[in-house]
Amino acid sequence: MEKPSIRPNNPNFSSGPCSKRPGWTIEALKDTPIGRSHRHKVCKEKLNEAIVKSKKILELPDDYLVGVMTGSNTGALEAAMWSLLGNRGVDVLAWENFGKDWVIDILEQLKIEDVNSYVTDYGILPDLTKVNFKNDVIFTWNGTTAGVRIPNGDWIPEDREGLTICDATSGIFAMDIDCSKLDVITWSWQKVLGAEAAHGMIALSPRAVKRLESHIPPWPVPKLFRLANKKKLIKSIFEGGIINTPSMICVEDVLDALKWVESVGGTKGLIKISNENLNIVENWIDKSENFKFMCEDKKLRSSTSITVLIKDEWFTKHNEEEQREVLKKLFSLLEKEGVANDINGYPKAPPSIRIWGGSTVQNSDMKALLPWIDWAYNSIKNNA
Repeated sequence: MEKPSIRPNNPNFSSGPCSKRPGWTIEALKDTPIGRSHRHKVCKEKLNEAIVKSKKILELPDDYLVGVMTGSNTGALEAAMWSLLGNRGVDVLAWENFGKDWVIDILEQLKIEDVNSYVTDYGILPDLTKVNFKNDVIFTWNGTTAGVRIPNGDWIPEDREGLTICDATSGIFAMDIDCSKLDVITWSWQKVLGAEAAHGMIALSPRAVKRLESHIPPWPVPKLFRLANKKKLIKSIFEGGIINTPSMICVEDVLDALKWVESVGGTKGLIKISNENLNIVENWIDKSENFKFMCEDKKLRSSTSITVLIKDEWFTKHNEEEQREVLKKLFSLLEKEGVANDINGYPKAPPSIRIWGGSTVQNSDMKALLPWIDWAYNSIKNNA
């Protein structure tokens, strides 16, 4: 097989931190108030701008509160669990690595006894009809390590008693999410927006705020996870304050990303780009003799964390360790050619290829990448 003649303009297909927006340069950070206190008016105004713009672009309900958190999406989700859980049972869904982390934290760190966990293998969504909404319910919207997403929010009742707490980090902005069905939404800047890591965001419904103002958790809450103090909401978090010192460089970068989102038509524009990236990969898979999706159900297939398995018999006859060695050679060859960085599957997932199809990845680059994967795989197989 001949080497493809067209290369991606941008070879970055990492699932986090993700590719910067098209056309990004360091000039985007020139207005950063470097060396200024984050408590100064100019810095608080920029933090608040990130909050206001995010809420507007996502079309969150008017009565939802939005704040900037430390520790990326993980910090935001942990803050929700440590601050909100403890007054009723918990149902938690997990079908990939990060969902399983939430199960471990609930059972081993918070030591909640009344827990229903719905855990499935990579590529398979749990049965959503079994969820008990008298309990608090924790789930990811999109499985970053498995390429499986929740198709919609129809399974969540309006009259639920518990809170719905959603890790939406690799889906929000690029997927159609009914946020009114979610009482807590967390995400990070370094996924779909392609901004920098270390900071996350949290959105709270009035029901979640009411819980914070009426509930004291039965465990000590570390300061970094504290959304309320003695049943009193820490309002500054939702007004441009932050629990600990932020990076104003990161704040400037996310403001640049949000301006870009507005320029491409908001979430509708981002969803269109990401869906087309998935469509490009689906067309490639349909014609491929060597590759298949980890998620077989098209309705549940992620448009951002696109996860691919090798089905070719030459590959599948090898044991897992040997398969990972083949993939290691494939990734190395693509990186050496300068056409694909960081498309390796998650280490704890089955041997796989994971291509970020989020909205900062241009459709033309996705089209250019796939023939290179064919070429690299056939080169390794034919020289084995």
